[in-house]
Amino acid sequence: MIPSAFAYHRPTDLASAVGLLQQFGDEARVIAGGHSLIPMMKLRMAEVGHLVDLQAVASLKGIEVAGPQVRIGAMVTQAELISHEGLAKAAPILREAALQIADPQVRYVGTVGGNVANGDPGNDMPGLMQCLDARFALHGPNGAREVAARDFYHSAYMTERQDDEILTAIHFAAPAGGYAYEKQKRKIGDYATAAAAVQLVRDGGRVAAASVAMTNLSDTPVWSEAAGAALVGSTCDEGAVMAAIAAMLGDIDPQKDNRGPVEFKRHVAGVILARAIARAWSRA
Repeated sequence: MIPSAFAYHRPTDLASAVGLLQQFGDEARVIAGGHSLIPMMKLRMAEVGHLVDLQAVASLKGIEVAGPQVRIGAMVTQAELISHEGLAKAAPILREAALQIADPQVRYVGTVGGNVANGDPGNDMPGLMQCLDARFALHGPNGAREVAARDFYHSAYMTERQDDEILTAIHFAAPAGGYAYEKQKRKIGDYATAAAAVQLVRDGGRVAAASVAMTNLSDTPVWSEAAGAALVGSTCDEGAVMAAIAAMLGDIDPQKDNRGPVEFKRHVAGVILARAIARAWSRA
């Protein structure tokens, strides 16, 4: 289908982009890569009177790795995440996850900011950013603020970002230890049936710290604090892994859909988390 008529705006700076959102209010929407918004417009599920394209806003681009601190501009593409060697050394889990998103055509256009800001529970980056304890920088008419990724998601497509705010960057401390991003999906390009992001720190043969997040198993990404806690102090033995899986299963709330019934999704979630823990431990 063809979208309904809209006005197109291409601001060159952040202040102008925010000004357009203020000026046109509910009629305005920002577009980054467009993989979520454009299909909805074509299906007439979203009517946008004013489309604000962020491609020309230079301040929203770029990857910075300064010591232990990482900054990723909201308009950085998945392909840029994959190709940036400094980022691959500082946070290799990002490259591993980005390589599992859709296909190369999508990754060359799809942005990390759009992936996390949209609030789609099937997107890969929100859970991963919760695993990394990232913070999202937002800018609106009242200035700049930051929100923890673990506090950002309220429900499907509902986030902490206000309608007149733009997500500008993602910040986090480079993680230590082993990592893994495991994803099960029906075919290339599909959302995950279940995905798990795991970061583990080993000290003296035992887990000193652990972070676990799950994707597409609730109406928001799920950072399972209890699953990570179940691993801390263990040697990542079978008992500890099973305890982590049990804790994770208590935190998720999958729904039946065309990817399978609830029982199947819970089973897949357990298998995927076990694989992610084993691989992260082998790298720790």
